[in-house]
Order: sequence, then C-alpha cells, then structure tokens
Amino acid sequence: MLDIKSWSMEWGGRTLSVEVGKLALQTTASCTVQYGDTVIMATAVKSDNVREGIDYFPLMVDFEEKLYAAGKIKGSRFMKREGRPSDEAILSGRVIDRSIRPLFDDTLRNDIQVVLTALSVDQENDAAIVGLVAASTVLSLSSIPWNGPIAGARIGRNRETGEFILNVTQSQLQEESDLDLVVAGTPEALIMVEAGASEVPEDAMYQAITWGLGQLAPVVDFIKKIQSEVGMEKEYPEADETVQAYEELKEQAKHFVLENADVLIFDSLKFSRKERKYMVKNVALRLEEDLAAKGIEEDTIKRVVGNTKDFVCHVITQRILDKDQRLDGRKIDEVRELNIEVDLLPRVHGSGMFMRGETQVLSVVTLGAPGDVQTLDTMEEDGTKRYMHHYNDAPYSYGEAGFMRGPGRRAIGHGALAERALLPVLPEEMDFPYAIRVVSEVLGSNGSSSMASTCGSTLSLMAAGVPLKKHVAGIAMGLASDEQGRWKVLTDLQDVEDGKGGMDFKITGTRDGITALQMDTKTTGLNFDIIKQTLTQGYEARTSILDQMQAVIAEPRPELSPYAPRIETILIDPEKIGDVIGPGGKTIKKIVEETGTTIDIEQDGRVMITSNDGEAMQKAIGIIQALTKEVEAGEIYEGKVVRLEDFGAFVQLTPNKDGLVHVSEMAWERTNKPSDVVSLGDIVKVKVKEIDNLGRVNLSMKALMQKPEGYQEPVRTERPSRDRGPRDGGRPAQGGRKPFFKKNKDN
Repeated sequence: MLDIKSWSMEWGGRTLSVEVGKLALQTTASCTVQYGDTVIMATAVKSDNVREGIDYFPLMVDFEEKLYAAGKIKGSRFMKREGRPSDEAILSGRVIDRSIRPLFDDTLRNDIQVVLTALSVDQENDAAIVGLVAASTVLSLSSIPWNGPIAGARIGRNRETGEFILNVTQSQLQEESDLDLVVAGTPEALIMVEAGASEVPEDAMYQAITWGLGQLAPVVDFIKKIQSEVGMEKEYPEADETVQAYEELKEQAKHFVLENADVLIFDSLKFSRKERKYMVKNVALRLEEDLAAKGIEEDTIKRVVGNTKDFVCHVITQRILDKDQRLDGRKIDEVRELNIEVDLLPRVHGSGMFMRGETQVLSVVTLGAPGDVQTLDTMEEDGTKRYMHHYNDAPYSYGEAGFMRGPGRRAIGHGALAERALLPVLPEEMDFPYAIRVVSEVLGSNGSSSMASTCGSTLSLMAAGVPLKKHVAGIAMGLASDEQGRWKVLTDLQDVEDGKGGMDFKITGTRDGITALQMDTKTTGLNFDIIKQTLTQGYEARTSILDQMQAVIAEPRPELSPYAPRIETILIDPEKIGDVIGPGGKTIKKIVEETGTTIDIEQDGRVMITSNDGEAMQKAIGIIQALTKEVEAGEIYEGKVVRLEDFGAFVQLTPNKDGLVHVSEMAWERTNKPSDVVSLGDIVKVKVKEIDNLGRVNLSMKALMQKPEGYQEPVRTERPSRDRGPRDGGRPAQGGRKPFFKKNKDN
C-alpha cells in the first residue's frame, strides 16, 4: 500500500503543493512539487560506499527535460527520443547545483545524486524554480546531511512602475518586465543569484535581491513543516578515532602553512599562474617533509598533502582580512592590467581580444542571413534566436594537457552568461536583420574568463560594425571571510583567492546599469551588507574597464567588413508573398539558384535578400519587385511577346502578369494580323492603356509611336472576341462563336 501524504500553500497568487510516498520509492528520498501546472519529481540518492582517495565532494545534480511534459514530440525527423540535455536543461541544472552545493558537508565522500525530472510544464511557471524548491524539499526530507532548507524565486520588475513581481511568468517577462532575476537562499542570506536585466541600476538590483529573499520565508517555513512531519533522521558519518586523528592532522598542517606563510607564500609577489602553481607545489613538498619528520605514515601524508591548495587559500584569506594583502600586490579594489585589441584577424567579420592579467579571450563575430538564426525546440522554448554566443576553452587554457571533449556544463553556462550580458544593447531586428554569432576562444584562464568573454564580445561586435547601443563590460568579484564574521570584498578575483569562505560574483553592464548577474559561493550565504558592497565596488571596476575599452574603439564601425554579407530589405504586399514563394517553393528556389542569394520572407511583407555580390542582389531584388508589382494604367513596360492570336499579341509585363496588345493598337497604319508586326519572343515597348473591371490589362504599342500627319481614325465595325487565359484574368474559350440562326431540320 502507498502511504501518500500531501501539503499545499498559496505563494505568489498560485498554489504550491508537495506530495511524498507515491513515486520513485526506492530512492533515499523522493517527492513531487507542483506550482501552477508545472510538476517536478525530485529524487535524492546517497551511495552506501565511501570513495576513498578523492579530494572532492562527489555531488551530481541533473535536470531532466522531458518533451512530453510540454506535450511535444522532438522536431527532428530521425530522432524522437530525448538525447543530450539541451542548453536550457543544463543551465537549469547548474542553477540548482550552485544553490544546494554550499550547504553540504564537503568532507562527505559518498556519491550523492539529485535528479529533477520535469513531468509537466505549463509554459508560464519556470520549471527551474520549481525544481530548486523540489531539490531543497527532497534533501530536507532525506537522511543525507544537508544544512537546509532553502528556497528560490524568479523576480521580475514592471518597467513602467518599478514594482517587483514574485515568480514572474514567461508572458510577463516578455511584455512588461525589465528584469529576470533568480535568487536562492533564505530570507537572511543569499546563496545563489542569476539575472538578466535591461540596464537596471545597482540600487534597484540590490532592492530586487533583498525583496526576493524576503519572499522565500513562507516556502522555507513550509518545507520545515513537512520535514518535521515526515523527514528522516540525518545520517552523519561516524566520528571514529581514525577520522578524528586525520582531521587533527589536517589542522596541524594548516597551522604549519600559516606559520611559514612569509617564507613559503608571501616571499615575493606572484603575478602568473605558473608562479602560483609552483608555490603551491613547493608548499606541498615542505609540508610533506614536516609530516615525515613527525613519523606520519606515507599514505596519511599523501592524503593530508592533497589538501595543500585549501591550506594556501586559507592563509591568503587570512592575510587579506588582517592586512589587505593580496598575493600579486594589488589593492583589494584594483583590477589587473588590461590589454585590449581589435581587428586581429583579416578575413573574419569582426574580432577583438581582451586580456586581464593572464586571462585572455579572443572573440570572433560572424554575420549571417536571417535564415541562419537558431531554431529553439526544447521543453519550455519555441521560436528562434538571432544572437548566439559560444564559449570554448581547452586544456591549454589552463596550462594543462587533456582530452578535447567539446563544451561541458561550465562552458555552456559561461557562454550563456556572456550572451545574456549583451542582449539589451543589440540593435533591433528591424534595423539590423542579421543573424549574429560570437565565438569566444579562451586562450588563457586565470580568473573569470566569462567576464573577459563579455568584454571581448563587445569589442568584436563593434569592430564588425554591429550597431551596439552601448559598451558592455564585466567583472568578477570575490570574497574573503572567516567563521568569526569578518569579510572583505575583492575586485577581480583570481584562482587562489577563491577558497572556502569565498564567492564568485560576476557582474556585467553598461555605465547606466546591470545587464547580467551570476553568483555562487563557498559560504552558507551572503548577508545584505556584502551584497551592497559587492554591487558598489563592482560598478567602480566596471566603469574603469569601460574607459579602457572605449579608448580602443569608441563606437561601432560605420561599415561592415568587406567579407560580411550584405542584406537589403524590401517591402511587398503580404498578399503577394505567395507569388514570390510559388507553388511548393518553386519560384523562390529558382530565384536563389539564378542569383546565388539567400532570401528570407516575413509575414509582414519584409523580404530580406542576403549576398556578398551586389550585382546578384540587385538582380534578385528586380525579380521580386517584378513578381509583386501591381500593373497600373499609364505605365510603360518592355515585355516579351508570349502568345499570338488573330486578334492581337499577349506581352509579358511581369513574371505573373500578361497584357493584350489588340491588333488595332500595334501601329497607326492598318494591321491585318499581329504576325505582320511582331513574332513570338520579340521584346516590345508597350503602354498600359487600361485595366478593365475583370482585371484584364489592355496595352498599346502605337501610343508610344508618333502619329502620322493627316492620320484619320478608321471606322470601326464589330470587334472580334478575344481568347484570354486565366493568367490574364480572362476566361477560357467556350468553343467559338455561336451561330446567329438555326438551320431548318429539313435543309
């Protein structure tokens, strides 16, 4: 028998429900969380086996995107099963991972896996937020040691009134909000933040974060209530004598590094990554010698020495808190030396290099036709994306050798952050219809390559002639803090400064406001004072970087690269779109084949022709204009004779429209038959005489000729009937003229 229990509460105008005891019962803990019609199943499993010999906490967090949840079947013709997670699913998983990870005991060495499976999505209530609440709930109910619960919310801001919106829906984000902010933590402490914004000022962003954290209180209390009723007892590792002895030995090792810091760490300024790696290696050797001299066993020494970098980070944190002393000699609010350059590569559409300290990123722009946009086909997204940013790093970026396996979760997250940072300053599609792709190649990494990618993107786009509204720069802010509550915010974070008690708080924006945020921390949460100081100090750093970027390229280039395609946009009557496309796309395919251009058509009648060849582009434009042109009385055309009849000649005016030159309109002199004047295939000049009430076009050749002297109009008798085809707006022949008398049956 199932022992099903459920709870519900109202939150943000919608019902939040939790159910346990029904699904996935072989896990350590499981639950389903529903908000609106979005339902997420959360499972948590802790392995029984301890992974010996590893120096990290083995946590896995996966967000499983299921297309059936949105009532969709995969768009691919050949693959209907969900495959590799979409970027959207990976980013949702990262948001949840970064929110829950700081609250685990990182000395655990049991594999722990949290899986969030989307069972139903309503396209309005964000599955990532429901997944975050579900992850917090399942961990709180489980026996896994975890210092929760927490909650998360998505916050919007009405761009007209400035009012904040709790759990802003997708439609609200598109129609009225200038902010898309995700906060995770408790009412008192921020653990994770992710945001995209349309140049929201620092003070407004601070208010949004603190207001959002305040909205988490009911959910945290709700989870605590459920935990008190059905939560399992936490299973902490047994503190046996061996473990206790090992922890004591680690404390001794940390004390040894602290005592010898002036000789081993701060003996000289360390500017490069290689210097710092060598320093850590030297500290490890000295520590190994010290432990060996004390008679410690070799296996134990190796385990303790494996934590050397943590010991070094602890010492550096203490020195910053005590003396404001950083390893490279910088002040705590100082940015490393910058090197900025544009136009590095000759044949690409735009390139820019941004280097801050040893972090070096080369960003390259490619402009494409409107049809080169990315098609989105995920659980929560449909449509297209015209601006794409891709982030690549390789082992050599870190001075290491390793396998090249394509972008991982971190690279996808960094690319998405830099992409989000530039979205508010991109030109409107109507003004600049190109598809835009920026690739940031990380050539050296030592502290926030994602923020270097943001700066590099701005440089390369401006060098390419993309009319960005403003420069965007980014900076990573760090934190030095200890258990006594002391803290200091660091500008321009780098490797060994990101230890326990730290944070990686990335901020991008213009001079006028923030465009993106991303933060994760190695603390149990940031207080409001730290948040405010970080935003303030980050603004000062960002503006100093913007100054140097603008000194290199002050504004977008007025012209595109000669190697970039050109796009001409013409407007046609939307009713004529079918004439350009043709049956089964036959007409547009023929134009593309003849001209070598790329043609994209929008429902509002915009036709965008893309080509590197100006002559070919003009040819394509001429064909399209001819296809869609409305013939009017009084206009003059040069057209081909396409059909001859006894009563006249049909002349092609446009690809879709013929007109009739009656035999009487071919010359001022009497013409017995059309073939006396014209032949099939002749190019003749004609004037549109009239368009009758059936849409038939009557033409004249003689109207463009000089009338002979003394010419007199002939007396007209009966006008012969005309056989006009459907393409002229006429009717097919009905079997000839009917007789005007009946024969007598006897004749």
